[in-house]
Amino acid sequence: MKTYRIRTIEGGAVSISTEAISYFKNSLRGRFLLPDDADYNEARSIWNAMIDRRPACIVQAAGTADVMTCVSFAAEHGLLLAVRGGGHNVAGNAVCEGGVMLDLSAMRSVHVDPRRRRARVEGGATWGDIDAETQAFGLATTGGLISETGVAGLTLGGGIGWLAPSYGLACDNLISVDVVTADGKMIVASAEENSDLFWGLKGGGGNFGVATSFEFQLYPVGPLIFAGMLAYPIEETEACLAKLRDVMASAPDSLAALGAITTTPSGEPVFVIVAVHNGLLDEGEALTASLRRWRTPLLDTIGPTSYREVQTLFDTDAPKGQRYYWKSSFLDCLSDDAIAAIATKGRSRTSLKSRIFVEFLGGALARKQRETRVFEHRGSPYNLLVIGCWSEASDDAANKQWARDTWDAMQPYASAGVYANYLGTEDDEQGNRVPQAFGAEKYERLVALKRKYDPSNLFRMNQNIKPD
Repeated sequence: MKTYRIRTIEGGAVSISTEAISYFKNSLRGRFLLPDDADYNEARSIWNAMIDRRPACIVQAAGTADVMTCVSFAAEHGLLLAVRGGGHNVAGNAVCEGGVMLDLSAMRSVHVDPRRRRARVEGGATWGDIDAETQAFGLATTGGLISETGVAGLTLGGGIGWLAPSYGLACDNLISVDVVTADGKMIVASAEENSDLFWGLKGGGGNFGVATSFEFQLYPVGPLIFAGMLAYPIEETEACLAKLRDVMASAPDSLAALGAITTTPSGEPVFVIVAVHNGLLDEGEALTASLRRWRTPLLDTIGPTSYREVQTLFDTDAPKGQRYYWKSSFLDCLSDDAIAAIATKGRSRTSLKSRIFVEFLGGALARKQRETRVFEHRGSPYNLLVIGCWSEASDDAANKQWARDTWDAMQPYASAGVYANYLGTEDDEQGNRVPQAFGAEKYERLVALKRKYDPSNLFRMNQNIKPD
């Protein structure tokens, strides 16, 4: 009798009969792929080309029933399980080696209730999907900075975006979540139902189940907002970043911004400022005037812009198929010395595709009551993201070392915390930094929640909170 060898959560492998696999496959409404199938390689490929894993099988779920079936099958046999939403996370946990990959990317429906200002979004949707539907009614909620980012992964890990100063993180705007837990059952998590799980889902990542549907609070946004980019010679990084720091120190909630060392499409290293104003156009013009007029930029695209276009500003800078390696920390300060360190490391990039981002936090994000929420680091005014990006595997060592060296140089200015969505694998992080994302007290509470909902750690392909 033919059998299939599939990796278990304990690291070994188990033999499963052809009959059992056939029964599993036939119980699905979606597609079931094995390594010999024509679409298998495309299905296992994700945004970060550093991730090259081969699952034993891939389930492309058509709906919640398929998710329940797949989770039950994996739990019954103790199989290693990976869950893919958008597949955009740098750590690549959406794909496992030799186990079962549960792919939600066909589950992308978005239903908007404009009267109640709410959206119901399936677990495989991207922020491009939700923005297209919500903007038809002049509504939006906090999303990511790249339109291809998955709604599920970003939201479960927190969700920093342009609207965070106005309305808080993506997870702050959750009303309810449909979750398939480790026993294969679907439950609703909200403030009224399974409230302990709802707390954990709003920042604790994919540790507690597979989120098949999200309900979000929406707000009037756009369709035109005052936003865009300023670009300066890289030699002006220190002066420009200091100017941005000073302007944002007194900025209202309606203004979001980041500064970045990057490269133009023609290959010119530059420092860019991206400013996004959520409000009246004339107010946005007035608030960004001091940034736009203090010196002449190489490029100024700031003006009336559609919100959907703003949500795609970095899409071309982060294409699928490149090799990515990230290091990140929240920053307690952005002193002149910190800015000088950023400028120095930006000029020493080993790949012109690599970038350094400084996100300016605050506003509503910071005012949400930290004690009652998983997302711990609401008082940190800045978030540093070092993005290594290159094309060839032969350049892996040099580019990863540049990212680590840049991160090391910024540690004198960093807080103890890190944004869970920006973490790489445990090996890449040179130790488990997951507890730093939550703080000791909240991490212990999350461990207890993990023991309750996933005691066997079936959902371990994530920034893992171990039940033991």
